[in-house]
Amino acid sequence: MESNTSYNDKVKENFLNPKNMGSMENPDGIGTVGNIKCGDILKIMIKVDNNIITDIKFQTFGCAAAIASSSMLTQIVIGKNLDEASEITNEMVLKELGGLPSIKIHCSNLAADALKKAIEDYKQKI
Repeated sequence: MESNTSYNDKVKENFLNPKNMGSMENPDGIGTVGNIKCGDILKIMIKVDNNIITDIKFQTFGCAAAIASSSMLTQIVIGKNLDEASEITNEMVLKELGGLPSIKIHCSNLAADALKKAIEDYKQKI
């Protein structure tokens, strides 16, 4: 993991060209989390078909690290079943990004938490 203050190319790409950013009509599950430490807020919306996450969108109010982490999470999760998706951790997202500056790691700790809340929300509705 990077310990300096610069972002690697993968983080920059996911911040500048985030995948699956936006809103979703009639999501099957919604998870929202916030990080008081840096003021980031993340909302994850999922569509589930036959226990598989078929679509996922995110809205993040936050820094480059939070946006990049949200984008990376969506790429990891799409097509996974709910059990597999539930096992994704913030550390896995951080690893897929190739690390973050140590001062920004806390910003990446929202993605998997929001996903878990979205899955819980979905399960409560079925």
